[in-house]
Amino acid sequence: MNLVQLHYTSAPPGPDGSGFRFTAVSPGAPVSLLREAEQLIGYEPPRDAPDRPTDEQLASFPEALSLSVLSDGSRLLARSVYTGADYSGRWGNFHTHAVHLPQPADSGPARGALPITSWGSPQWASDTPPGGPPAPLEKVPAPGRYDAAGLAEFVAARRPWLAGFFADVRRLAEDPAAPQVVLVERDSTAVARWIMLACSVLPHQRGQWLTFTTYTRRPLLARHRIIGVLPEDGAGLGGQDHRYRLYDGTRAPDADPRPGADPGAGTGSDGGTGSGDVWADTAARVWPAGRHELFAEVRRLPPGRPYDAGPLAALALAAGITLDSAGRTAAAEWAADHRTALDEGRLHALAEALARPVGDRSPAETAACGRLLAALDGRGRPAAYESLVALALTEAVRGAGAPPPVGALGAATRGRLAAELGPELRAALADPEREPGERAGLLRVAAAIGVDATDLMPEVARKLALALLAEPERAYGEGARAALTELPALRHLLLNRLNAFAVGDPAAGVRVFARTGLRLRAADPVQYLHMCAAAPEVLGAATDRVAALHALVERSGSTVYADPLVLRTGMRLVWDGEPPSAAEAALLLSTTGAAPHVEAGTCGTLARAAVRAPADDAAAAELAPKLLEQFRTELPEPLRPSLLLLELARNLRAGTAGPGWVRMALDLRSLDPEPGPRDHAYAAVAARLLGEDRAEGELRALIESNDVELLAAYRRLARDPAVLNRLRRSPRYLADCFTAWSSQPQAGPVWQEARTDLLDRVLRPVVRGLGPAESAAVEEELNRLGGRWAEEFRTWQRPGAFGRLRDRLKPSSRRRPPPPDPAGPVPSSPPDAPARPDGPAGGDWAGVTPRAAGSAVPARPPATGGPVRPGGSDGDPVDGAAGGGPG
Repeated sequence: MNLVQLHYTSAPPGPDGSGFRFTAVSPGAPVSLLREAEQLIGYEPPRDAPDRPTDEQLASFPEALSLSVLSDGSRLLARSVYTGADYSGRWGNFHTHAVHLPQPADSGPARGALPITSWGSPQWASDTPPGGPPAPLEKVPAPGRYDAAGLAEFVAARRPWLAGFFADVRRLAEDPAAPQVVLVERDSTAVARWIMLACSVLPHQRGQWLTFTTYTRRPLLARHRIIGVLPEDGAGLGGQDHRYRLYDGTRAPDADPRPGADPGAGTGSDGGTGSGDVWADTAARVWPAGRHELFAEVRRLPPGRPYDAGPLAALALAAGITLDSAGRTAAAEWAADHRTALDEGRLHALAEALARPVGDRSPAETAACGRLLAALDGRGRPAAYESLVALALTEAVRGAGAPPPVGALGAATRGRLAAELGPELRAALADPEREPGERAGLLRVAAAIGVDATDLMPEVARKLALALLAEPERAYGEGARAALTELPALRHLLLNRLNAFAVGDPAAGVRVFARTGLRLRAADPVQYLHMCAAAPEVLGAATDRVAALHALVERSGSTVYADPLVLRTGMRLVWDGEPPSAAEAALLLSTTGAAPHVEAGTCGTLARAAVRAPADDAAAAELAPKLLEQFRTELPEPLRPSLLLLELARNLRAGTAGPGWVRMALDLRSLDPEPGPRDHAYAAVAARLLGEDRAEGELRALIESNDVELLAAYRRLARDPAVLNRLRRSPRYLADCFTAWSSQPQAGPVWQEARTDLLDRVLRPVVRGLGPAESAAVEEELNRLGGRWAEEFRTWQRPGAFGRLRDRLKPSSRRRPPPPDPAGPVPSSPPDAPARPDGPAGGDWAGVTPRAAGSAVPARPPATGGPVRPGGSDGDPVDGAAGGGPG
């Protein structure tokens, strides 16, 4: 390098003038440099300095060594001292010797010694050198004498402030707007030592550009990042923490007036200050330990963030320096990420330091040590990190972290841990608050170090089984997987527990195998678990669900006769807790027989298959009698009325029902059956009542029942297209329906509403569509029945005033509001349409001759309102014989 030297002082008159001026400058120095440098150099003696000091007193004046950054990015390193009187005898003279460091800030790494190392250099001159302009220097002035003892004493005295100081220095290097650091000392040498400490902990490049001055009388005007002042000059800087960070070395630590700081309060027994900056706290422990060379070693480690605490903390721990939990955590995390950065010796020392008993170990530190242990596994001799394994085991027993692999432990360490941790380990295994997977991992620890926990294993297996069924992914963690792999006895117990639980909740068993890596071996005697494991595959490939059930039973390795519970487990897997369809239940019953269902307790499932089938499912009616016959005492009592209703429906359709079937249906209805069987039976009753072979007694039972749901089913079926078509084609059937629906006018309101609806909205549209011949045929059928039915029929079609009056005189003609229909609205009748568009050409109407002229029933518009009595007028809503229906 070619470093220009500058000398500045008060000089006698010469070519460049008199007074303060540059008295000696190396050749080639630009004028701009001199002009800018002149604004930066200067010296004011201390406020209490004597006016005419002696030579001895002059030696005690503060020395101002400063580093300033110039406008072009270069630096000026200057040393100013008070020299007393000038050439004219006037007091107040000083001499500045400056060196220009021309390398700009952004031109790459700055090489050479740090500027602060020039403190005390013999190359600094206190007077203008004779012999003309000085030659440029090759490098920064050589360091002065290194006073190791003095520096150690200084560090020990300032130890409480070091962490906070280093944290502030870091902010200076990172943030141009950070507050300036003000150092209050009686001796400028102490200020220089502060700056030496600051530059030593910073990266070399940052230390090269950290501006400072070891002394100034006017700190408010100084632009340096670190400023040294005497006590009387720093007194007015307190309370401005946003501008200045004040460190007063003339006070005791607990009397530091620096705002927001109480260094003494944070000092622990190990010398920590707790600044909140882990890097600064670590650096504050390295210097008092006398290991400042570690800062240089850190710079040779793999590059990372400039102020990452990890590498420095790792070197410090390996060097035997005590750190707090945050520092140990940083060291472990960094070493885990850079396991090849340290040699085996340092790794061993680091592991020993991390494993040393402490009282402030945090969960984060435990986790970081676990990461380091995992990173070191398989690298180097296991003995190098045996202490870390022992630490991880100890912390795992105490609930902080997962147990590590224990292969690195020697016999002696295992024995020691068994003696130390045995009671704690057994207590942890029995602790119900510990996670099941964690307790399984602790069984591995017990087995590895020789602690007998055989008596605790069944309960651990039970809890783990319950956890697997509830939350498979969470329970089947790394600790549980390793324990089940290494401990066959635990695996055997766990599978037995899962097998027992799977009978009650096989779907949970399916989830265990679907969401975890747990797998069965063919020889494992857990038949229900084999079914759970195979269920997804079997259900995906089976053609029908009954076939899937048989396939699952086969996978269990047993039969429904040897172990009926496989039947129940299989049914729950296939139908997922719901009953099968009635057809599936019938097929299942026929293939297995009744005995396995009795033993497995699945009779109720088959019964529910029948009673919950849709009302139009014929298989349910066929299944019910079989169930009632084969399970006489095993069927759930609440389902028995429903099954009996289904059986009644079957018998009605088959024509085998005995007398009194309407009353039987009503009696079973009173026992609160399921809606499906009730509707099924009611539909069968209605069909039988609307058939040709109905019994009068059954019709009377229907009319007298006043059962809303049964009458609603009857009315719905009367609107069925098959019934309407039959009414149009058969005069006998129409006559029969007319007499049935016109009967019992004095019955209850539900029947009154039903018969009115049937006559007006079902029968009347059909009659209006008949031709003269069809109407005559109906009247002939009514004449055969005797009585006045034919006359009633004609009158019903032609109601008049006399009929209206007669109906009003009858008590039954009083209008009653119809009761609400719980079965829902009855569908409206289809639109009027002739049954035979081209005359009586088929069906029961064939061969009927038209009545004489004038006897044909004229077509009339549909009546509105309620039913009409004979003799009434169309459209007059009068209750009476206009309702009813065949049964």
